[in-house]
Parts: sequence; C-alpha cells; structure tokens
Amino acid sequence: MAKKNSKKRFEVRENETIDQCLERMESEGYTPIRRAEEPVFREVVQNGEKTVEPVGKVVVFHGVKQ
Repeated sequence: MAKKNSKKRFEVRENETIDQCLERMESEGYTPIRRAEEPVFREVVQNGEKTVEPVGKVVVFHGVKQ
C-alpha cells in the first residue's frame, strides 16, 4: 500500500516572523520544501471602472510531513 504524501501550506501570519512560521511548521511535524511570495491585490473603483492594484505580499511555505 502506497503512503499518502501529506502536504500543507503555511502562510506567515501578520505580526509573525519567518522564523516563527518555520518553528510552527516544525512543531506540527512538517519540513519546508518550497517558499513562495504571493501578491495581495484589492479592487478599486475609479471613474466607474474596476481596477486591481497590488497592496502587499504574503510569504508562503509549502511543507511535507516528516
């Protein structure tokens, strides 16, 4: 029987450092395998048109169960 590969996504929370996120991953039994920075957008209505503008970014780690 094949073992299911458990993957989980961890976002660095507001008021949390990257090191704290990595410690949280380790305490839950996960090892980081990939880091990504994803943009955060918001919709703005200007002159009756909806536009999307970037407002920040979120650091995300993908981990696998140890």
